[in-house]
Amino acid sequence: MMARGKLAGGRLRGRGGFTLVDLLLALSLMSMLLALAYGGLRASTRAADRGQAILQDSGRIRMAHQFVRKQLNQIMPLVFAENEERTERTVFLGSADRIRFVAPMPGYLGFGGPQVQELAIVQGEDGLELVLSHALLQGFEEELLFEQLPIALLDKIGQAQFSFLGRDENGELLDWTTAWTETGTLPESIALEVEFIEDVYIKWPLLTASVRVDESALSELAGAQA
Repeated sequence: MMARGKLAGGRLRGRGGFTLVDLLLALSLMSMLLALAYGGLRASTRAADRGQAILQDSGRIRMAHQFVRKQLNQIMPLVFAENEERTERTVFLGSADRIRFVAPMPGYLGFGGPQVQELAIVQGEDGLELVLSHALLQGFEEELLFEQLPIALLDKIGQAQFSFLGRDENGELLDWTTAWTETGTLPESIALEVEFIEDVYIKWPLLTASVRVDESALSELAGAQA
């Protein structure tokens, strides 16, 4: 009888709870599983955030590209500046970091006929920015361009420049230049190159816009403005 009791007691002691080693192994395994789950969650979150950023960058870059191309294609050979003798008239100003011209504005940005517009590459809070300033051509003075804050079209730019294609006196195409000196005439084409800073994953498609204006109309328009 006593032997049976000892045997039963031994069996009960053999069926006791987990040992400390078992508990530590379980905790280690649980920690590894939690770490793997957390790492996977962080990776998926980063991938989703990056995908969202790419979509946003793609949208704003596409809109800016289309807007700039449209405005350049609509440039008009209208005089917006002249000297006192009215012997030198300006229809286009161009350098590596800014251009100034006359073109119609989209209805949601301006009204009242052709407007003097300036696209400029300026320093922003996070890299360079491409901004637009505009003012009515009628009664235009340079300070009117800067009465209001410019409209930001692009930001996070690492480097950018405008360049221009013209013709010589014989009508032959010249090389691209970043300084337009023939301010009384329009260039044949205008290009805008943009490179973004590293955290922008979309590239700027090279923009080359032809100025769709019959240059023979320049003298007629200038005479009408006189």
